[in-house]
Amino acid sequence: QVQLVESGGGSVQPGGSLRLSCVASRMLFSRYAMAWYRQAPGKQRELVADISSGGSTNYGASVQGRFTISRDNAKNTVFLQMNSLKPEDTAVYYCNAKLSLVNHDFWGQGTQVTVSS
Repeated sequence: QVQLVESGGGSVQPGGSLRLSCVASRMLFSRYAMAWYRQAPGKQRELVADISSGGSTNYGASVQGRFTISRDNAKNTVFLQMNSLKPEDTAVYYCNAKLSLVNHDFWGQGTQVTVSS
């Protein structure tokens, strides 16, 4: 069974940085599109950033220029570098793996990010 395990969340002051990691197992990681989503209390889950199997990236408007998504296929890991964090970035961040060809759509358990002074 596919597993996605996130880590790196925590509490940080506004303007600070965090780096999230998501390690995948039991899947051909390099073939999957990977993404980070987030969900704040009382709000819908939203796309933060995604990266294709080929390395093309896409960002949500609210994080453009502050967050960077990357992947290391040799380590089956996707990263989210978050800089210049704002209180509105507070949410549970989820890792997602998708391979549309076979209708695969997997989620991690989430990691909490809290930005507060």
